[in-house]
Amino acid sequence: MPYFDAASAAPLHPTARQALLASLDEGWADPARLYREGRRARLLLDAARESAAESVGCRPDELVFTPSGTQAVHSGMAGALAGRRRVGRHLVVSEVEHSSVLHTAESFEAEGGEVDRVGVESTGRVPAQAFAAALRADTALACLQSANHEVGTAQPVEEVAEACRAATVPLLVDAAQSLPWGPVPGPWSLLTGSAHKWGGPPGVGLLAVRKGTRFAPRGPADERESGRAPGFGNLPAVVAAAASLRAVRAEAEAEGVRLRELVDRIRLRLPELVDDMEVVGDPVHRLPHLVTFSCLYVDGEALLHELDRAGFAVSSGSSCTSSTLTPSHVLRAMGVLSEGNVRVSLPHGTPATDVDHFLTVLPEAVRAVRARLGAPGAEPPAVEEALVVDALGRRCPIPVIELAKVIDRVPVGGTVTVLSDDEAARLDIPAWCRMREQEYVGEEPAVRGTAYQVRRRV
Repeated sequence: MPYFDAASAAPLHPTARQALLASLDEGWADPARLYREGRRARLLLDAARESAAESVGCRPDELVFTPSGTQAVHSGMAGALAGRRRVGRHLVVSEVEHSSVLHTAESFEAEGGEVDRVGVESTGRVPAQAFAAALRADTALACLQSANHEVGTAQPVEEVAEACRAATVPLLVDAAQSLPWGPVPGPWSLLTGSAHKWGGPPGVGLLAVRKGTRFAPRGPADERESGRAPGFGNLPAVVAAAASLRAVRAEAEAEGVRLRELVDRIRLRLPELVDDMEVVGDPVHRLPHLVTFSCLYVDGEALLHELDRAGFAVSSGSSCTSSTLTPSHVLRAMGVLSEGNVRVSLPHGTPATDVDHFLTVLPEAVRAVRARLGAPGAEPPAVEEALVVDALGRRCPIPVIELAKVIDRVPVGGTVTVLSDDEAARLDIPAWCRMREQEYVGEEPAVRGTAYQVRRRV
């Protein structure tokens, strides 16, 4: 079964497997102990730290291992904010950060801190000047991902890091998605990563805090990992994580070129194969292995199930997935279509034949889902001056499907008003208008939900 969800968790790299098995025999003891087994474990830990630090681009004594990438973010943000509490209580993040960053920001805000969330362009890229303009004299910390987890857009980290240095504000970079492809440039202050994103075992994160960065670990004191990751760590998994990061880096240049060509094939062919679809994310400044697209008149969860039955494992940031009834915060910030959203992220070694097969399977999967949902056909319409579509209580993509069914029933210049209480409609109806060259007039509160008005232009 082709696995196309490496951005969630990459398959275990062969080097990680070998290192894990070997270190289970050698690295089971407490590395803080002075007897032979402890010294042996300590040597393994030190070697893993040196290897990971070299890959990250920091000193070994600046890097600690954590139980997860999320824990690294939480610890890094909390420690940096606490270390600079005398400077101020102001935090700057982008609107498209990973949920671990945004959840920490919400907690900081609930405790009396102030948070500025910098918006993004329609490609998902943060304008560096806008981010720099949000920095203030009382800014304690700024956070910017190196590349977006959902759409793959690479961020201007180096430029933002320079602006932060000029403003004497530490910058924390969530580098989980980009670390397999190379070190993060620029004078960043803190950096986090997660081993399962690069083919290491799950349950290992890393946090780098460069010298000179004020940092006050939160929680009860612990002598391990400089107090930044308390408890007895999973040494075999740490060793495997460091070994796999070095291994994927050695392959990154050649594999990046190959996977970028495969992703370009998907980006170019999809609009030709599937009507009413939109490829989202920056076409140039992006990760080499990831592409995200959205399809009109498609339920995202249904499409994922259809592709799963066809043998493909993909993921979605759609508003229609089972875990949420609201659009992905990334798609919402970008202002792009959220219906039928699919993220394809190719693991190292993906053969071109799997991508070609995917391009064969996807159009039929989309057609099958649209047929089940009663997507609009080409029936000749009657003409009415204005129509109201009641889609209250109906979830995406039904409000947009109902709109598409009746737009031809009004003359050019006529209007269709869609009543909907689905949050996704706020994104998807304007996106539908943009894609179908219709005019989105605007929205206003209704007795229940919201009334979205569309004027027919073609």
